[in-house]
Amino acid sequence: MLEDRTTAASSATAWPAAYPQGYAVVDVETTGLARDDRIISAAVYRLDARGEVEDHWYTLVNPERDPGPVWIHGLTSEVLEGAPLFRDIAGEFAARLDGRVLVAHNAVFDWQMIAREYARAKSEAPVRQRLCTIALSKELGLPLPNHKLESLAAHFGVVQQRAHHALDDARVLAEAFRPSLLAAAAGGVRLPLHECRPLTEWSDRPAPRIGQQAGYGGYRPNTWRPSRKRPVCPYPNPGRYEEGKRLKQGMRVAFSGDTSVERELLEDRATEAGLHVATSLSRLTSLLVTNDPDSGTSKVVKARQYGTPVVDEAAFGQLLADVEPADG
Repeated sequence: MLEDRTTAASSATAWPAAYPQGYAVVDVETTGLARDDRIISAAVYRLDARGEVEDHWYTLVNPERDPGPVWIHGLTSEVLEGAPLFRDIAGEFAARLDGRVLVAHNAVFDWQMIAREYARAKSEAPVRQRLCTIALSKELGLPLPNHKLESLAAHFGVVQQRAHHALDDARVLAEAFRPSLLAAAAGGVRLPLHECRPLTEWSDRPAPRIGQQAGYGGYRPNTWRPSRKRPVCPYPNPGRYEEGKRLKQGMRVAFSGDTSVERELLEDRATEAGLHVATSLSRLTSLLVTNDPDSGTSKVVKARQYGTPVVDEAAFGQLLADVEPADG
């Protein structure tokens, strides 16, 4: 079935005129997931309008700090010590992104990491749109057991050689993206494109003073402000989340308190999954996400009053991986 659709999509008459003219399939490995974490390696596969590979590029990046989970990415301080700083490769990276749609698996994460690095370098990445392959697989209705890259790769018969190595992950994603793109074109599927806006402000967190805990006593965390307005959720609110069941597109989700993954990233992931991110809590709120359900914040207090379901950040992350589509 997929072969028939991709064959049809190959003809000039079948190709949607509104589709982008080129793609940059990107993978970055990082020191962690928080807002002050850094990129330690990056890879880009440039593809043409129909997903054919044009070239690829890879670089290590010196994060100027501890490399984080070496057991995942395999990049030690010794390996990264002689690598270029991000500002030294920013121009080459930008040249490979310029004028293309950024494609990544969980694209909002890669984009946020890239945008922050460019903000630190007092520059901007020339990216205006991104496409998440998780969202595209959902649009295509691919029968995947989960939304991991390895599952998408297996579906299309793509062999992973070095998981969590930026160059191989980008290659795998590029090889899986092409048949996805062709299938979307053949079926007239609208690509799930999202706007990318550069950060307008950035400040790295200062080192805590001796005896001072992070996040307390005047220790100001990183601040960054995206110049954006969150899009209106297109789905009706199906009601409250029920424990043991899936989230459903249109549900209203509110956040309260500190999160280990930056708040904006969680909100973007929720939005791209089809959820309504609410800035306040009301009787219509479907779910409150907080790591401190016993705190006295106004949202937590209202959640108790209204009987709003509450989950922590880790549970919410698991729920985001399998959001039920809105009623058609």
